[in-house]
Amino acid sequence: MLTDVLSQRLEKENLGLDEFRELTIRLLNYGVLCRSESQTEQQLYDRYLRIADLVQDYLHIMNITVFHDRRFEYLRLYPPGSETPGMEEAEISAFAGSLRNRLSQSEVAMVLVLRLQYDKALREGQVDDKGYVTESMEALSIAMKNILARSLPEKLTERKQLFIHLRRLRLIEFHSEEDLVSGEAWLKIHPMIVSFVNDDAVQALSRATTSENKESEGIVTETE
Repeated sequence: MLTDVLSQRLEKENLGLDEFRELTIRLLNYGVLCRSESQTEQQLYDRYLRIADLVQDYLHIMNITVFHDRRFEYLRLYPPGSETPGMEEAEISAFAGSLRNRLSQSEVAMVLVLRLQYDKALREGQVDDKGYVTESMEALSIAMKNILARSLPEKLTERKQLFIHLRRLRLIEFHSEEDLVSGEAWLKIHPMIVSFVNDDAVQALSRATTSENKESEGIVTETE
């Protein structure tokens, strides 16, 4: 009976169940849909616009929320209990991307740095008309050392995996995997980094960094 109702509502938009399944399965598998990513995602995004209410109703049954950024034309799914930008939820989660993605420590560190570098570029007006920020690999490496006292993975395979995963989450873009080997490589930070890492995480990192700096200054003073 549910299928019949779904078919009737889809028919009004000249769509079938297979097209609905393709869209929802893609969303559930990736957790994110970005119109500028590829022709396939462009078609799926445009399809979503036609049946947004239907997709949201379907996912709501599983307590999954769809965050839609119309300006930058992307969708991201948020699992039950996570914090959704612009909405109040029961629990707070610093990272709520792609249905509870499990990020490694290196990935968490890089995601935080990406958000901070994006905010910095935003303040300086270094954002293009599509909302992207261009950063060099060298600048990101320096920022990670200065902010988190961490380094990028030394092994090239691990470094590639790190950035490939973040690209899969649609947080960054780069031309080729071989660029990641070069310290002179450049990549783009997607504007969805702002919704992926919430303000609470940024403020917590800022407080921790400030505290560490004060402690370091105290140690230097005592030594002198």
